[in-house]
This record gives sequence, C-alpha cells and structure tokens, in this order.
Amino acid sequence: MRDWDRWLQEREWSPVHPEEFRELPVDEKLRRIRHSSAHVMATALRQVRPEARFAIGPATEHGFFYDVRLEAPLTPEELKAVQEGMGKVSKARQPFEVAEIPYDDAVEFFRYRGEQYKLDILERLADQKVTFYRNGDFVDLCAGPHVPDTGFCHHVKLLASSPAHWRGEQNPSLQRVSGTAWDSRDALKNYLAFVEEAKARDHRVLGAALDLFSFHPWAASALWHPRGLVIRNELGRFWRELQPEYGYVEILNPVLYRPELFHTSGHWEHYHEDMFIVRDKAGDPDFVLKPMNCPDTMLYYRTQAHSYRELPLRVAESQVLHRNEVTGALHGLMRTRSFVQDDAHIFLAPEQVQDEIRQLLELVDRFYSVFGLEYSMKLSTRPEKFMGEIEQWNAAETALRAALDASGREYWVDEGDGAFYGPKIDISIQDSLGRKWQCGTIQLDFQLPQRFELEYTAQDGTRQTPIVIHRAIFGSLERFVGVIVEHFAGAFPVWLAPVQAVVLPISDEKHLDYARDVTARLRKAGVRAEVQQYESLNYRIRQAEKQKVPYILVVGDREQEEGTAAVRRHKVKEQRVLAADQVVAEIADRVRTRELDVHVATMAARFVEPSAATTEENPY
Repeated sequence: MRDWDRWLQEREWSPVHPEEFRELPVDEKLRRIRHSSAHVMATALRQVRPEARFAIGPATEHGFFYDVRLEAPLTPEELKAVQEGMGKVSKARQPFEVAEIPYDDAVEFFRYRGEQYKLDILERLADQKVTFYRNGDFVDLCAGPHVPDTGFCHHVKLLASSPAHWRGEQNPSLQRVSGTAWDSRDALKNYLAFVEEAKARDHRVLGAALDLFSFHPWAASALWHPRGLVIRNELGRFWRELQPEYGYVEILNPVLYRPELFHTSGHWEHYHEDMFIVRDKAGDPDFVLKPMNCPDTMLYYRTQAHSYRELPLRVAESQVLHRNEVTGALHGLMRTRSFVQDDAHIFLAPEQVQDEIRQLLELVDRFYSVFGLEYSMKLSTRPEKFMGEIEQWNAAETALRAALDASGREYWVDEGDGAFYGPKIDISIQDSLGRKWQCGTIQLDFQLPQRFELEYTAQDGTRQTPIVIHRAIFGSLERFVGVIVEHFAGAFPVWLAPVQAVVLPISDEKHLDYARDVTARLRKAGVRAEVQQYESLNYRIRQAEKQKVPYILVVGDREQEEGTAAVRRHKVKEQRVLAADQVVAEIADRVRTRELDVHVATMAARFVEPSAATTEENPY
C-alpha cells in the first residue's frame, strides 16, 4: 500500500507570495480571505470531529461555508470549540501551498481517505488540471486562490451549522458550517451588528409580532391576518390606481389548465418539473396549476382580431401562481410555492419597443421611489438553452441595451442569464440594510407570439406577429411585502400602516365618548383608526409604540374641552396639541399623497464593503 503521507511530502508545493496578495484589489483580498477561512474552519473541525468528510467550501458574499458529512449535527459547544480551534490555526500562521496533482493520483488519494464527495467532484474534472492546497496537516482538492498564510484569517466568526444536501434534496444530508470573515476587527464588528439588526428585522419575526401573517407547515404560503392583508391590499390598490394612467387593462384567467397550454408555450419542455400537476382518476396528467401568467394571456389576445391602431396593448393580471419549489429553497415570504405577481404583458409592433421600454423604466422609478427604495438593473442575455433564432435574440438584446443606455441609468450585463424565450432586464431593490432583492423584471419575447400564432393587421394591411414584453415591478407580491417589512422594520409609512392612528382616552369614564368621536372623524376621512381603552395610559402608549402605529392621539379633560388631541408620532419625541380636525386633515393628506415620512433606521452607511464581492461557487 502506498505511503500517502510520504507521497504528499514528495509533491512539489509552491507558496502563495505575500507580494502578489498585497497588490490585489480589496474585494479580491476579501474573497481570498473568505475562501481560505473555509479551509481554516475545516482544519479546526477535523480536530473536533475526526469523522468529518468534506464536500465544497466556497467564499460567499460576506463570508464562507463548508458542507460537511458528520455522524451527528454539531452541538453549540462543538461549534464553539471549532471557533476556538480556528483562532489557534490562525495564530500558527500556517502557509498555504499549492501543488498540481496527476488526476489518477488524486482519485486514489481521496479513495484512500474515504472522501466520496471529492471523488464525485473529480468525476467532472477528468480532462482538467487538478490542484491540491494544504495548510498544516489539512490537504484539500481546491482551485484556489488563497491568502499567503492562515494568519490572514484572523477576523472570523462562525455563525451557524444547518442542514444541507449534496447536489439535490434526494442526496444524503450534510451540515453546512458557515461564518463570516473580514480584513479588520472593525469590519467584523460592523458586520456582526448588521447581522443582529437583520435578525431583529426578520419579516417572519415581525410578521408574528405585528400580527401581519403566520406560517404553517401545511400551507404553501403565508396565512394572511387582517392587518397583513391591509398592507397587501394597499399595494394592490396603489398599482391599480396607476393602471389607467399608463393604459393598462386588467384580466382574470383560470388557475387550472390542460398541459397542452404549456406544450404550446414551450414551458412544459423547460419547466414541467417545477409545476404542480393535478392528475385525473386514471392517474394521467389532467390539469396543471399555472406557474406563470404568460401562456393564458396569449389566449386572451387570440379572442379577437387586432389592428396596429390598438398597439401597444397593455394587459395586466394578478392571478395566484403555483411553483413546485424545493423545500430547501423556501424562505418565509421571500420564496413560496403559492404567490401573486403584478404581471403585465404588452403586445406591440417592433418600432414601438424602445419607447415602451423607456416608459417602463420611468414606471419602475416611480414605483420604487414611493417606498424610498434604491435599485439597480442588469441586462440578462441569451442562455445556453433557448427558443427561437439567434437573429431575433440579437435584435431583442440590442433593443433592451438601447433603452437602458437612453435611460441614463447604470446597469451591468449578465451573460447567459436570460429566460429561455427572451432577454430581460432584472431589477434588484436595495433595502435599508444595504441588501439587494431581485423583484422587478422586463422581458422581451419574440417566441410566445409565434408559438401561439398571434397576429395584428399592420398599417400596410399585412398580417404581422406582435412582440411581447413581460413585465413585473413588485415581482412576487409576497416577496415585496417581506422586503418592505424588513426595510421599514415594521414601521410603515402612514399610507401602508395597518392601523394608522390610535386614540387613547386618559379616563374611560370621562373621555371615551370624545375619543370615539375623534375616531369616527378619522374613519370618515378614510383613516384606519382604533380606540384603545381599559389598561393604564402608559401601557397603551407602550403597546402602540410596539405595534409601530404612526399616530398616537391622547385625549383628556383639556383636549375634550378644546376639541383637540395630544399627538405623538412613532419614533418622534416631540408631542403636539392640535385641533382634532387638523389632525384628521394631516393624516388623511399623508395617506392620500403616500408621503414617505417614516424614519428608517439604516445600517447601510455603517456596513458597506469597499467593493461588492460576489457569491461564488468553488470551481471544484
């Protein structure tokens, strides 16, 4: 049997040069620190759990993880021991060294060690260069690159150990040990503060605390409580108020369709594994719960003949959609199996594309500015698997680029990330913590109109095929609610707040009738107002603050005699005494104008990386 320890020592190991590392951009330094920290963690973990077998350990946006096979999940005490072990490995300043290894030797080495996941990875590397990295006694199959030594991995904090799966849910369960790594103590401290703030803003936590929604393992999405439904309905009302201004009509199509609809659209070939299929009594696929609104909107277009004079024809629909997401991808409102999109499909002639995209970009800006949300855009181009002719794709991508360039807004290009039927503009909003969420999308489509044989009569009398623009701005309404709950930390602008004002009588016996009168005036003006009584005044004020009610009106003897109210604003120390009608008018005006008047506590200024590091899968 080969002496593998001796074999390792005889390899030609090359160090990582400090001079090269010092010349790197800051974001690349951080990426290498994070990748190397995964190796440092694995080194320490093997001391705590010798049976560990390792899968992949990439750098992520703010840290790293390593997926590991263990006989039992790590306990909190063991995770703490791994953290302490990482400190020792860092202080030892073990050099990172790299060696190129013959493929067959690499296979034999990991077979000897019982590292099945490394063997799985090697199966995909048969015609590629194989490299090992080592630090101390830890040797890993890795493409690198790394920092010069483990001393660079000093500002590190383990965050969690959670279940993970190797290449799909059906594969054996792993443990994902994750952490964060930085290049300074202050950067680490700021990030950990950010993590704590993000936990406090978690929409699942706030949804329960504010009585907005809840989750149940039997449900495909959230259970909407009355207060949460208010927010959802207000968002819908906001969009429906804009629809006539921008020339949209709204339709409502069924949820269930025969599979033939999706065979015609092409979605069955590309997407059927993500569909919920309802089978008939014989077990054959009878109906499909639709996962998108595109195909049946094509059916609506076909119900009558169309002329160029009708175009652009803007058709909106907000039907419930269902997608068979894997369990591991589900996350509160951010990713669900049942959701609603603010969909629209715009049928237009080729010469109208650029102007329509320009108008859509203006609409996007108008939407997000109401919520004080910054956003960024990317152009996603033709994927490896696509429908249609390359010439059509090139024309579509050119039209989108031209509209983006004309808008004057910055964007970046994501090559190969388009939908299978057309290129798209993806829009990511940035919340008050600096996190980005992909919500909006504008997609140009030459394929569906052809597959459904759509036509319109052109100005010269010929029959032409329209182009379709798919667009959503909220994206998933569920996800958008989740984002703004966390963005505002539950302290919504007045127009969105489930309860916009509470009226608190100092004495139930003496002031309740006046409190009810003020509440009635508020409600008549369209304000969602409540009277709260029975408990002590201080308790009721604290409860209103905890529920983040924008306006707290206190009424006692003086206010009752003068027809006024003592007005408190959420998170505002100043208290004013105003005439009751003046308070009603002020709140009603803020609701009507959708004024963004909340004080959003932002961590974004405190937590900003020098340059955004991208989440990256380890090539090995």
